[in-house]
Amino acid sequence: MPASPTWRPMTADDVEAVIRLAAAIHQDHPEDDAVLTERFALMPEACLILEGSDGPIGYVLAHPCLFEKPPALNALMGTVPEGSDCLHLHDIALLPAARGTGAAGKAVEHVAKVGKAHGLAHVSIVSVNGTEPFWEKQGFRLHTSPALEQKLASYEGSSSYMLRDLR
Repeated sequence: MPASPTWRPMTADDVEAVIRLAAAIHQDHPEDDAVLTERFALMPEACLILEGSDGPIGYVLAHPCLFEKPPALNALMGTVPEGSDCLHLHDIALLPAARGTGAAGKAVEHVAKVGKAHGLAHVSIVSVNGTEPFWEKQGFRLHTSPALEQKLASYEGSSSYMLRDLR
C-alpha cells in the first residue's frame, strides 16, 4: 500500500514543481510563472508542498493582504501591502490522486496557524467553480461588499470572497 501524501514546507527549489502543477491543474485559471514565484516569496512559511510517493502532487500558496483587497488573478503584487490584516490563501492545488485524502483540510489548518502566529485577523480566499461548500466546511464564510465586485471580476465566472476568522 502506498504511503499517504504528506505536507512539507515549500522551498525556493520547489517553485518549478509548483509552476508545472499549476499548469496541469488550473487550465481554466492560468497564471504567469512570475506570479506564482512572487506569491511564494511574499511569505514562504505559509506555503507548502504535498509530497506523494513519486514527488510533488500538490501545493499551497498563501501571503498577507488587506481585508477585502485580494490580488487580482494573474497580477503581480510587488510587495506585501502595509497594514496587511489577512493571510490570503491564494491557492490549494491538488492532482486528482491527492483529492479526497484530507490533505486540503490539513493545509487550511497550517495556513490558519501561520496567520494566527502573525496576529492576522482572517484567512481570506477567492472561491471559484462552486467550491463554496468545501470552504464552508473548512470554517470559511461568504463575505460580500461593493468593494469586492471589481476585484472578483478578474476571476471570470462564478467567484466568491470568503473569510475564516482567526480571533
